[in-house]
Amino acid sequence: MNILLETIRVCKHYKPKLGHGGKEGYSLREFQQFYRKDPFYHWMGLDNPLMYAAHKAAGGMTSIYRQIGIGCERLFRTVLQDTLNLSEEDVKWSYTVPQAGRKSRVLYLDGRIPLQAIPDPSCKKRVRDWMDEVAQELEIDEGIRISLKGLVFEVRQGYKSKDSKRQNADIANAATAYTKGYLPCAAILSQQIDQDIALRYTVEKWKLLTGVTADVSPHHSFYAFMKDIIGYDLAGFFERNTNLLKKEVKSILEDLLATR
Repeated sequence: MNILLETIRVCKHYKPKLGHGGKEGYSLREFQQFYRKDPFYHWMGLDNPLMYAAHKAAGGMTSIYRQIGIGCERLFRTVLQDTLNLSEEDVKWSYTVPQAGRKSRVLYLDGRIPLQAIPDPSCKKRVRDWMDEVAQELEIDEGIRISLKGLVFEVRQGYKSKDSKRQNADIANAATAYTKGYLPCAAILSQQIDQDIALRYTVEKWKLLTGVTADVSPHHSFYAFMKDIIGYDLAGFFERNTNLLKKEVKSILEDLLATR
């Protein structure tokens, strides 16, 4: 629970940057000083504290979604470690991309399950059987299927944006994952994903799991996958702690919407 809460609480300290660089952002006093120096903004009344609150709320909303996503990535890796008895290094995956005339880039996915590292034979068999079934469902060539040695994951709280740059990067990640012997999975904790994006990822041979709870199939529901294949009831975790999570998010929203 602390993994999730500590990540979300970062949003409490969000300050709008108002289209300028820097990490800190502007306080209300700095915002008003800055806007009052601009004759047009001052004439239009944009130095009003309510405008500051609107900026803070708009950027803070994005920050909440982002931080929830980061917290869920960390939570997911921790569950894999504890439930499958994997090491911190086992659950991480990255690869290097050379760049002409520049320093090579290291790209990361959010989680990994290497089959050979799972010590419990029954757990290993569950994951292997699921992976084989999914590979057949995705119509992966048999020669590639038998060479797969595990799963890699991209974890998101939701996926509403149609950012083509992000999609293209994910497709490149999937292609690289297959060359390294891993089946790529997109784990969306909510049901918020654009259907065009969902179709594109499936066509590009990602296994897509979403936050549906009515569907008990571990081939479609991320929560069913976590419970039936990994062995941890993630939906139960959220249900048990929903009051605490709601209280925390409400407190953050109240701070973000305040005119201070």
